[in-house]
Amino acid sequence: MNETPRRVVFEDGRVELPVERLRVEPAAGRRTGCPFHDVREMLREVGLRPTRQRLALGWLLFAKGDRHITAEMLHEEALRARFPVSLATVYNTLHQFTEVSLLREVAVDGSKTYFDTNSSEHHHFYVEGDSRLLDIPGAEVLVDKLPVTPEGYEIARIDVVVRLRRKSA
Repeated sequence: MNETPRRVVFEDGRVELPVERLRVEPAAGRRTGCPFHDVREMLREVGLRPTRQRLALGWLLFAKGDRHITAEMLHEEALRARFPVSLATVYNTLHQFTEVSLLREVAVDGSKTYFDTNSSEHHHFYVEGDSRLLDIPGAEVLVDKLPVTPEGYEIARIDVVVRLRRKSA
């Protein structure tokens, strides 16, 4: 069986994207086994053109399952994967993915923004000191009473962030 490797992993844990195999358009009428096929289809389904940058960043984001990541973390992963991309492009791509509901944006402290690959309804624990987010299943947090919205507005989403710190001994 002629199988294309999904990625090259070096002994030090770095990942190298097969950028040379990135294709904006797949070969006519056939699947190539390209590791970016799922990301390409996902982008098309939400109306985003599958550019090289979106494909590579999308693969880095979604290949590891549900997780919380900052733009700086994704930028660093891209550089380690030998995919040179500017931090501005990473921010733009994350915001584009958020606009089409591929990601959820979670603001912490007003200055720290995480992007969550799990776009389902759920809430978060924020671990102070570790700067880490953990998912709380949606059913475990109940919001009893919502405020009346101003005329012409509706509630889009409710985000609950519960801050955690280690108990002092």
